[in-house]
Amino acid sequence: MLRSILMGAVAGARSMTPLAALARTANHGRAHEPLLSAGTLMLAAGELAGDKMRNAPDRTVPAGIAGRLVSGALVGAACAPRGDRLIGAMLGAAAAVAASHLTLRLRKAAARRYGQAASGLVEDGLAIGSALLLARR
Repeated sequence: MLRSILMGAVAGARSMTPLAALARTANHGRAHEPLLSAGTLMLAAGELAGDKMRNAPDRTVPAGIAGRLVSGALVGAACAPRGDRLIGAMLGAAAAVAASHLTLRLRKAAARRYGQAASGLVEDGLAIGSALLLARR
């Protein structure tokens, strides 16, 4: 269940990254469903690019929270043992919402000190690395 929580937390920072990581690493590193893998990868790339824009909304606006909640639930369920998928979904969703608030505060503090693009790139690296590591487990 820890993996469900951690992957949900990654969804709090980057909603599409954990979905793309799971889709990509399914079936031992080969895309089990190439269309799903490509689609989630494109959405994740778009999210990463959009995040650097000055007019990008905060991740805690209602639509942003809703997307992270759904993404966290999906990855939480996917990472949970078969009999515990509902609990994994709930833990992943809760972790996503909590992490979205925490990572927004951290990002704003880092952006004031290092700039929006630099802080975003560091956050991207942490989210991508964490998602890939968790997806491979």
